[in-house]
Amino acid sequence: MLPRTSPRARAALHPPGDLAVWVFILAELLAFGVFFTSYAVTRARHVALFDAAQLGLDRRAGALNTVLLVTGSWAVARAVAAVKRDRVIAAARWLAFAILAGAGFIVVKCGEYAAKLAAGIDLTTNTFYMLYLSLTFFHFMHVILGLVILAAVWWKTRAGAYSAQDHHGLETGASYWHMVDLVWLVLFPLVYVLRA
Repeated sequence: MLPRTSPRARAALHPPGDLAVWVFILAELLAFGVFFTSYAVTRARHVALFDAAQLGLDRRAGALNTVLLVTGSWAVARAVAAVKRDRVIAAARWLAFAILAGAGFIVVKCGEYAAKLAAGIDLTTNTFYMLYLSLTFFHFMHVILGLVILAAVWWKTRAGAYSAQDHHGLETGASYWHMVDLVWLVLFPLVYVLRA
């Protein structure tokens, strides 16, 4: 016979949020893993091209976007912690801050894309830019979805849908947002920084 465990101990054995979202997150991480592997293998075959083209990227914009996403994830974590203490108004404020950080990421990334298009750079320019634009746009779309999820969670938080006893939906949204952040923490150094 198995020993009895408290509900809190049982909850600690499972990831926060909905299991279906975790299956989705794992599928998305697999897709990004394939993208990252393709990038690394192609880079190894075309080192000079990738090193030269990489110099055309705006590392400051990439670094700013890293700060924005990490700050957004921190704010989401603060929102979850606030709800667990029944501080719903504070949680809503933290979520609004996270949404602003995510929106800042979108603005900076759109500026990068606009600069590349103005310079005549697109998917057909070379192998580096084909992978750079594909990979970063795939992530960009995930940020947009993450913002939609955060906006829905923010709305429900303001409406009092979450509490210390019931915050499953908030944790589900937070888990997805943290995945978006985690992927960027791999993507930024891989594409913007690492050189042969």
